[in-house]
Amino acid sequence: MANKQKISTALLVIGIILLLVAAIMPLVSLYFSWLKYIYATGAALTLIARLIDRYTGNNITLKRLNRILICSSICYCVSAVILFDVLRNYVAEKDWLAFLLAGAVLQIYATFRIESEEKKEAKKNCKN
Repeated sequence: MANKQKISTALLVIGIILLLVAAIMPLVSLYFSWLKYIYATGAALTLIARLIDRYTGNNITLKRLNRILICSSICYCVSAVILFDVLRNYVAEKDWLAFLLAGAVLQIYATFRIESEEKKEAKKNCKN
């Protein structure tokens, strides 16, 4: 179980770093054709990491927050699809950034809420 969590954490860290590198470079006017592949790899790694490390407890709030983290990774994957111009006739050139930001906001919200919910649960278990 601990080994599965280590693998998940490593995949998540690598995926987020790849996402950041591939997203920041075009914003500073450095665009290479292979950046979209790095971005898509990072998006896929984050989704795989989220699916590997699922919450199995009974707390409904933590289950919901972990589903939000999965939705965050799905937003990254949707932005990767848009980045590959698959939907070129239907979306604007920078719409991939909107999905990237939506995923980032969801991830930040869920991460902080999970931390506070786990502290609450730990306090409740200490009192009992």
